[in-house]
Amino acid sequence: MRSPLTEKANLLLLGLAFILIGLNLRPILASVGPLLPSIQKDISLSFTLASMLTLLPVLAMGLGCFAGFSIAKRLGFNTVMTGSLLLLIAATAMRFWAIDANWLICSALLAGVAIALIQTIMPAMIKLNFGERVPLMMGLYVTAIMGGAALAASSAPFIGMNLGWRAGLGHWTWLGIFALVLWLLIKHKAALPSQAKEQALQLNFWRFRRSWLLAIFFALGTSCYVCVLAWLAPYAVELGYSQTQSGLVLGFLTSMEVIAGLVFPWLASKSTDRRAIIALLCLLQLIGFMGLALAPQVSLFLWAGLAGLGISGIFPLGLIVTMDHQQNPMLAGKLTAFVQGVGYTIAAISPWIAGLIRDNFNSFNSAWLLLGGISLMAWILSWQFNPQGYARQYQVARCVS
Repeated sequence: MRSPLTEKANLLLLGLAFILIGLNLRPILASVGPLLPSIQKDISLSFTLASMLTLLPVLAMGLGCFAGFSIAKRLGFNTVMTGSLLLLIAATAMRFWAIDANWLICSALLAGVAIALIQTIMPAMIKLNFGERVPLMMGLYVTAIMGGAALAASSAPFIGMNLGWRAGLGHWTWLGIFALVLWLLIKHKAALPSQAKEQALQLNFWRFRRSWLLAIFFALGTSCYVCVLAWLAPYAVELGYSQTQSGLVLGFLTSMEVIAGLVFPWLASKSTDRRAIIALLCLLQLIGFMGLALAPQVSLFLWAGLAGLGISGIFPLGLIVTMDHQQNPMLAGKLTAFVQGVGYTIAAISPWIAGLIRDNFNSFNSAWLLLGGISLMAWILSWQFNPQGYARQYQVARCVS
């Protein structure tokens, strides 16, 4: 029989493994933007084609979410997590030897599949293993995702300046190996879903209007995130910032995202009604994007910081509101997978649209204005997230569970 101290130690190590895994889910995306000028000098890569480096992994993340639970059911949650980490490491390592745009795009697609599988099963695994500590662990996991983006955006230009852009894209392989080693050491301690319970909780979320509403809200927030990840640094370069400075601008935005990922979920936990916090986040996004488009000379760091606070607060709030709709961990995980699947699939086209705007109008200003409009749409949609009405949205789920 294990002592309480041993159980706490195992839980601590498992939590650390989940945090390290979260740190690995964005560097392959966030490291591209700051290094794009160097990449474009070396290989033929238009802004529209460069958008594929963000579009394809995000699209794969969306499509992969739909299959994630089925794959995990057949192969096992631990096996899927291990295999996904190996695939992500391999995709990142490919960039050390990138010879053309096709090579980069292929690595991005493989990484997207790996990230999709991890993000699909992680909410359910956190709920199953952390009990009352779920809000804290989810907050730390989401913050780790944003932290990985901040680390990559800030560090990639310095690595690229000294070792070349391929190293700036590929050195995140070592972070993945570190996470994989810890996961292999602790994975046998993780609680796994019960096959019997899972079979009793079948529910087709496609049938419910609320599922689609949650998915569209998540898609709007994610569209803003992937666009700034892809294009903020190139925009800074066009305004006269150096490549290193542009990486710092993106790094500052993602640093604000780390802060928002901790603060706003904590504020939202004070009430079951999250709408006031969501309204504040949408307002921050709107001001940030309007500033980027209309007054970048005032302070690019200011506008990026405001946009970052809004973007990164909405990301965890979108997941939290989704999970509010289901009390059962497995149903909550499956609903979250559906919302992420639809949301990422829709959001995937946003960096391509922004790149197309840049190629045709020689400016990102219209793209920032479009994202401001998306922020307003997200706020309008959020009016419907009244917790008093959640029980009516999934009547079948209430009966099943």
